[in-house]
Amino acid sequence: MRIGELSERTDTSRRLLRYYEEQGLIVSSRSANGYRNYDENLVDRVLQIRGLLDAGLPTRIIRQILPCLNKPRAIHFPDATPEMLATLTLERDRMTQRIECLIRNRDAVSEYLDTVSGKRREDPSSAATAATH
Repeated sequence: MRIGELSERTDTSRRLLRYYEEQGLIVSSRSANGYRNYDENLVDRVLQIRGLLDAGLPTRIIRQILPCLNKPRAIHFPDATPEMLATLTLERDRMTQRIECLIRNRDAVSEYLDTVSGKRREDPSSAATAATH
């Protein structure tokens, strides 16, 4: 498939696909007229790359673990070095911190929306206290 089709099927810009190729994350062949041709399996690979990037992994680490990605959302890395395991542990911990921050921010936005929309329920204990005073 050509770059336009891969772009459309993965919702990834052509520029970003060329960047992935420059970084060694995906590979294309060239036709006689110079157009890039991509294998069908790259649809899943591009989606994996995007997911890993969205999770905060840098391309240098993604490049190292890509050979272990056999199918979507499955990582097989039987010969991981201690350094790679330490790096992935650090990245996982960074993701966890970002998730916790996102949850706090989501909860704060939800609380704000509840407050300004008048949907915030009164705490039963504070209602009972107010009724007795």
